[in-house]
Amino acid sequence: MVNAIDSIVLEISDFLYQPWFVPLILIVGGIYLTIRCKFLQVGMFKEACKVIMEKPHEGGISSFGALMVSTASRVGTGNIIGVSTAVVLGGPGAIFWMWITAFFGGASAFVESTLAQIYKRKDEGNTTKGGPAFYMRDALGQRWLGVVFSIFIIFTYMVGYNMLASYNLQSTFAAFDFYKESTPAIIGVILAVLFGMIVLGGAKRLIKVTEVLVPIMGIMYVLVSIVVLVLNAGNLGNMFGMIFSNAFDFESIFGGFAGSCIMYGVKRGLYSNEAGMGSAPNAAARADVSHPAKQGLVQMLSVFIDTLLICTATAFMCLSTGTDTANYVLEDGGANAAGYVQDSLASVFGGFGPVFIAIAMCFFAFTTLIGNYSYCEGCYEFIINREATKGELITMRIVGALLVFVGAIASASLVWDIADMMQGLMVVTNVPSIVILGGIAFKCLDDYRKQKAQGINPVFKADSIGLKGKTEYWN
Repeated sequence: MVNAIDSIVLEISDFLYQPWFVPLILIVGGIYLTIRCKFLQVGMFKEACKVIMEKPHEGGISSFGALMVSTASRVGTGNIIGVSTAVVLGGPGAIFWMWITAFFGGASAFVESTLAQIYKRKDEGNTTKGGPAFYMRDALGQRWLGVVFSIFIIFTYMVGYNMLASYNLQSTFAAFDFYKESTPAIIGVILAVLFGMIVLGGAKRLIKVTEVLVPIMGIMYVLVSIVVLVLNAGNLGNMFGMIFSNAFDFESIFGGFAGSCIMYGVKRGLYSNEAGMGSAPNAAARADVSHPAKQGLVQMLSVFIDTLLICTATAFMCLSTGTDTANYVLEDGGANAAGYVQDSLASVFGGFGPVFIAIAMCFFAFTTLIGNYSYCEGCYEFIINREATKGELITMRIVGALLVFVGAIASASLVWDIADMMQGLMVVTNVPSIVILGGIAFKCLDDYRKQKAQGINPVFKADSIGLKGKTEYWN
């Protein structure tokens, strides 16, 4: 039964990742939005760093808090296992295409999060809610599309990504002597219990936990990667040579596109930074800011933190050690990704290397689990078109915890294929929507730039860009 399901999922996934479908939509969409936004990834990078620390109104959620929730989802097991899988199976050149995906994805992240801010709605208390489902309904006038997208988010994050995070975490313990046949189940139970304890506390607790854990784990991880690079400084020239030569090697690029360095760069880059998927806008809509473009800039920065910093740290740590990737390709065509990272660090730090990766994975997996889940309850309420009852929320949280356990004991191929398929479906739904609605975000960005040029702190009003009466929050 499991094999039959995996076969169907794999067929759909392979279709989605044909070069003319998800990769084309994602990259071409990102290039178009980058040009229309006048390369804000470069020109407004400094401004993005400034607006992170803007203070919210009393009881509101800060830009930093929303950033940490979205970054908690982005910065996770994909930054370690996803990157090492891409290098093992796609070659070092996959890292270059991951960078390209992230750069152009920065514009996609800006547009989708700015739209989420513009079309957000007031929630109970002093908070707001929103996301792609809301701008699909209110701007495109297609509630059915918002419902479909919400279903995709729930299946991607609560099922695909959370099962994958759980599996990836337990797989890192396979390097230790205590790992037995029952170990995945034990780790699954521990993770499910901890996850349940946090999510039963609600959204505010999610944000408080991620605000603390995400910066700590990110800084520690980058510092260790710098140490590895310093100790392997003599190998850096060869490392960059491998990345760029493989990235533009004709056979690597076009020889069986599904297994090429471009495809692994796109797949794993998308799995890691999520730019264009429409996930982060659900967190972005909750931020209390004076202008929608501010949160768009913050979410653009989140993509860079994830891919250009954390993912690159993993790639450089592994490639600078010269560890042979051929030893980590499995007979079934998969990759012993955890083993590759752990052995790479063991060549530098000895026994500390695998231990550090296991600790990092514990932090990464846990924050990923709670960050992923934070998107799902709002999507469920959008589907049913009312506030969820307490019983419904408790049931949903229990199911989420059970799926965390199932992920730990599931097969690697099934959880990866489900994640790839669902994120592809999100892209083909969201990217065309933000391209169609991009003009609204561009006007919003122009309004922001105009006010900054006047030396004032930008404040947004819907009628300033012709949206009077078309939004709830900014009228």
